[in-house]
Amino acid sequence: MEAHASPSRSLSGHLRGALRLAHGAWAHASRFALDIALPTLCVACREPVDGEGVCASCWARLSFIAPPYCPRLGIPFVYDPGPDLLSMEAIANPPAYARARAAVRYDEVARTLVHALKYQDRTDLAPAMGRWMARAGRELLAEADVLVPVPLHWRRGWSRRYNQSGALARVIERQTGVRLASEALRRVRPTQQQIGLSRSQRASNVQGAFKVAPDRAADIQGRRVVLIDDVLTSGATTDACARALLRAKAASVDVLVFARVVDTFKAPI
Repeated sequence: MEAHASPSRSLSGHLRGALRLAHGAWAHASRFALDIALPTLCVACREPVDGEGVCASCWARLSFIAPPYCPRLGIPFVYDPGPDLLSMEAIANPPAYARARAAVRYDEVARTLVHALKYQDRTDLAPAMGRWMARAGRELLAEADVLVPVPLHWRRGWSRRYNQSGALARVIERQTGVRLASEALRRVRPTQQQIGLSRSQRASNVQGAFKVAPDRAADIQGRRVVLIDDVLTSGATTDACARALLRAKAASVDVLVFARVVDTFKAPI
């Protein structure tokens, strides 16, 4: 083995390093020039903002979910009913998953963020949204073995070009170190949009729509799974996903979302 690199190889390495530095400097200058020419606007109010797309005023309007909340569904309580007391919804309609947590209530600002990420290619919003989710779900993530995003059907994924749940899951993976199994769960048949459907129609719409891929069963079997999605509404989609994961012998399934619909008139039992 040679004790020293040859002069030609050394020169080549220096050139590659110089090119990388030049490319990085050019990219930084380009971003700086673009920021001056086209300043980032708040995704909610369209005012100029320095950062990740949400101004201080709209950030203050986000309703972050914090205890006390239902230990099963993560629905916030208006008062603290005491430890381990479940909400009426959790008792009346217990889900297939063990626990659900959400970063914020699904209000006007949260809806704007979700729609921008989902339909307007605003993937720059995913890092902030994912960090808020990681904070909200820290008790779930501390026990988790694997993250699984709610999948899109391949046709919808092709038209959108990316899965918003997968984008959020990748941020959470980087934040926590919990491994991401992005291809383990698949949507095996197309479903219609859940918007406008009743609770029973939503459940029927997604029944049998999800399945763990046989070649990815080892990623799920015996694992504590955290299912990642953008919004929790009726819970029909997350419930169908949880059932598919449990059929594949997951040890447990928890759910972590960015926002959840909250009925403020429901109280703990």
